[in-house]
Amino acid sequence: MTNEIPFILDYYDREVSKMINQKYGFSMMDSYKKFLMSETYKMLSNPELEMWEFSENGIFDMWETEQITGNPRNSLYIRRD
Repeated sequence: MTNEIPFILDYYDREVSKMINQKYGFSMMDSYKKFLMSETYKMLSNPELEMWEFSENGIFDMWETEQITGNPRNSLYIRRD
């Protein structure tokens, strides 16, 4: 799986940044930076967590939850409430 991680991350980078741009109106570069600097991205980059099982919508929800609450683990996608 290690060889596939850069390709997986590239996909999420593009899709989640696009969602941030569309919803919040940040430039694409700022959206990309905001995503890359997040705890959500750190979690996504950790192969042990296998977060590529989540859709880009789920990852975006985790990022957005992190922005609101300070912790992506508060997302419904992780809590499964």
